[in-house]
Amino acid sequence: MARPSPTEKRKTFRALHQSGCFVIPNPWNVGSARYLQNLGFKALATTSSGFAHSIGLADGVVTRDMTVAHYRELAAATDVPLNADYEGGFADKPDDVAENVRLCVETGVAGLSIEDYTGNNANPLYDFDLAVARVKAARKAIDAAGGDVVFTARSEGFIRGRPDMAETLRRLKAFADAGADCLYPPGIKTREEIETVVKAVAPTPVNLLMSAATGLSVAQITAMGVRRISVGGTLARVAMHAFIKSAREIAEQGTFDRFAGVISNAELNGFFADDRKKR
Repeated sequence: MARPSPTEKRKTFRALHQSGCFVIPNPWNVGSARYLQNLGFKALATTSSGFAHSIGLADGVVTRDMTVAHYRELAAATDVPLNADYEGGFADKPDDVAENVRLCVETGVAGLSIEDYTGNNANPLYDFDLAVARVKAARKAIDAAGGDVVFTARSEGFIRGRPDMAETLRRLKAFADAGADCLYPPGIKTREEIETVVKAVAPTPVNLLMSAATGLSVAQITAMGVRRISVGGTLARVAMHAFIKSAREIAEQGTFDRFAGVISNAELNGFFADDRKKR
C-alpha cells in the first residue's frame, strides 16, 4: 500500500481540527514515533526538549539546522501527520521567521507552531505588536508554500513567569486574527483556566498541554471543548526518569532490582521487525 504524501497527511491533520478532540503525543526519535503510531494515535508532534535531551543538549540550544533535519527524519519515518514544535522560529525579526518557516514546511511536516517566548527570562514575551507581526509573517510563509500546513500560535506566559490570563487571551485572539489555525497557551491547568480560554477564542481550536498528573481524563478535557491534547516532553522525561533511577540504583546500591518487569529485547525486536515489514 502506498504511503501517504505530505499533502495527504496535511489534509488529514486539518480535518482532525474540525471537530472532536484528539491526543497528539510527542515522540523524540524515530523509534518512539513508530511505536506511538502503532498504538493508533492519529497524529504526532515533536518535542524540542525531548529531542535536545536525547542528544545531550539543553532545551533551547539546538540549532535550526539540527531541528529541521530532525523533523525531516520523523516526517519520513511516519505515516500519520507530524506537528513541529518550531519554538520561536529561530529568529526575532518577522522576515527571518518567515524564511525559517519556509524551511520547516519543506521537511514534510503537517503542522508547525511558533511561540512568543523571546528566550530571555528577564523579558520573556515579545512585545505585543512584534509577536503579532511574527505570527503574520509565519502565516504568509505557509500560504506562499501552499497554505495546507496547520499553523499553531503559542503564547507562553503561563510557563514563562507571566501567568496573566487577560494578556494571554489578548495575544491568542490577536494570533487567531493574524491567521493562526490553532491556539496553544501551555501552562493552563485548571478547569476554569481551560474553559475560559476555549470559550474566549472560539471557534478557533485550542491545544492543551498535559505535562503532569492532574486527574483530568481525555473525556473530561473533550467535554471542556479542547480540540487537541499534547504532552510536550513528558513522555521523553518518563523514559529518562526510568533510566536515571535504574542507573543510580546500580551506581549507588550495586543492585539491579529496577530491571524487574522491563520489556524484553525480543519483544522490541519483534515489534520493529514487524513494523518494518508493514512498510
